[in-house]
Amino acid sequence: MPQRPPSSTTTPPSSGIFAWFEQRLHPTAKAPPSHPPPNRLLGFYWYHVRQAKGLVLTMFLAAFIGAGLDTLVPVFIGRLVNLVTTLPPTEFWAGATRPMLLMAAVMLLGKPITTVLHYLSMNQALNPSLTNLVRWQNHWHVVRQGWSFFQNDFAGRIANRVTTVGPSLRESVSQAIYALLYVVVFGSSALSVLAAVDPRLAVPLLVWIVVYGLLLRHFVPRTRARSKRVSEARSTLSGKIVDAYSNILTVKLFARARDEDQWVRDSIDDHTDAQRAQLRMITAIALWLMVINTLLMVAVGGTAAWLYSAGRIEVGAVAMALPLTWQICNISGWVAQNVTSILENIGSVQDGMRSIAVERQNPDVPGAGELVVTQGAISFQHITFGYGRTAGVLHDVDLDIAPGERIGLLGHSGAGKSTLVHLLLGFFRTEQGRILIDGQDIGQMTQESLRQQIGMVTQETILFNDTVANNIAYGNRHAPRSAVIAAAKRSYADQFISNLPSGYDTVIGERGIGLSGGQRQRIALARAMLRDPAILILDEATSAVDIQDEALIRKAIEEFAVGRTTFLITHSLGTLQFADRIVLMNAGKIDSIGTETELRRNSKLYQRLHEIHFHRESA
Repeated sequence: MPQRPPSSTTTPPSSGIFAWFEQRLHPTAKAPPSHPPPNRLLGFYWYHVRQAKGLVLTMFLAAFIGAGLDTLVPVFIGRLVNLVTTLPPTEFWAGATRPMLLMAAVMLLGKPITTVLHYLSMNQALNPSLTNLVRWQNHWHVVRQGWSFFQNDFAGRIANRVTTVGPSLRESVSQAIYALLYVVVFGSSALSVLAAVDPRLAVPLLVWIVVYGLLLRHFVPRTRARSKRVSEARSTLSGKIVDAYSNILTVKLFARARDEDQWVRDSIDDHTDAQRAQLRMITAIALWLMVINTLLMVAVGGTAAWLYSAGRIEVGAVAMALPLTWQICNISGWVAQNVTSILENIGSVQDGMRSIAVERQNPDVPGAGELVVTQGAISFQHITFGYGRTAGVLHDVDLDIAPGERIGLLGHSGAGKSTLVHLLLGFFRTEQGRILIDGQDIGQMTQESLRQQIGMVTQETILFNDTVANNIAYGNRHAPRSAVIAAAKRSYADQFISNLPSGYDTVIGERGIGLSGGQRQRIALARAMLRDPAILILDEATSAVDIQDEALIRKAIEEFAVGRTTFLITHSLGTLQFADRIVLMNAGKIDSIGTETELRRNSKLYQRLHEIHFHRESA
């Protein structure tokens, strides 16, 4: 059974030249290198662009040739004007056939070919493929980050960065190529053409180029900084909105829509202020360009008129110089606008790098082995851990668990129960001590092989917005439908699943919202059962369900736990009825260990907990 099947929507395949370009780069054909992208901007760009360098080079050549051909248009106009003014009508075709055919060949063949090459390399290859290659590879890295990475940021902000970096990187690369080439090729060609006619005709353009460069030098760094600020504000806004939607039930239950309004309003206002500051720079660039472009047109037009009146140049030169200058003015505005867009996209890339170009937290050690569990014996040896805090959470914890033993972890909130289990799952590394499973140090094993041996059911069960069958099959994506149904029966979920509108094919909504708490827990238990783990962890698995569901879940757990090393984490003594031993924790240490009878006799802390539990049950 597929783990998370793709959408059933299909797109008809293309053929011919379209298919050839579309097949040059497949975004998800292979996994990226195990190390994350470089955290330097140019290195980050090259890390992705080098995977499509042939297509980028094709686009570069198309832009280079296209810029050169655009320069020839005013030259052709001037040449045509000279022919018209110097040849009598009866002799025009005899004297103008060759230059006219050359101009026609350039415009009818050269320009269309470069334009088609540009669109095919850009639209058929780079736009979809490079964009989604960046998204795919960055998601690949981010999803393998340590658990703490996701605890310290908005899920919405991380997702926004992963999805926006792809198009921003692609757009900034393509726009930079075209902007750079048009500035260099068109500018140098225009300067050469005007100088060849008369050096004095090139002087206004030379002065304009210097001033234009100074304007870009002044505005580009400032615009880049403000563009980065806009991207950061947009990511924060997206993170807050997604956070509110993800917790919408809490928002509704506590009637806090107005507070959420203020929470989001602050980010919208911040984004608005950042965008206004950015647009002030853009407006300033546009105004300065209008001034220098107007001066350029006047200067070139005046110089051309003066030279023509003095008999220094032909009328065709005037006809060439004016449209060439007009074209330069238009291109300068287009380039400046492109530079602004490039900087906006670079700002988005820089913002995205804060979540993507990050060294993996808690990675596997070099040369990590594959954990093999044959019995399920677990040994915690002198474990000390405190999430980097001086006070610490666990202090010199020693605990040996026999294969197949059922251990109850009991204690007040903050006693260290969940932390001990998180260390067993490899979410964090011990600061002192080590954990052995069947004699193997889990710190030297791959985290994936470790977690493949452990099944866990938590108090808050999170399910995917998918079918019931696929949620259960998440425990073993290769399991056939018959195994999924068998797991559901073992968790006493089959009956209510069969009564759903589409049975096992019912889509249960985001986070399993279409099911009750007890139903979600039984699906989660079925998912763990399908995995058939050697070690089972139950973290308050029955604390949020009603009495009837609790009885069914407890019965399923007791049957499933037979022969498996099992941890039962709880505040409730009732859940520990079938534990072989109870580990009572207090302030990060083991207070006492024993059977329920032994603890009632020897542990004052357990006696107090038992008394509290007894009074609660009586009430």
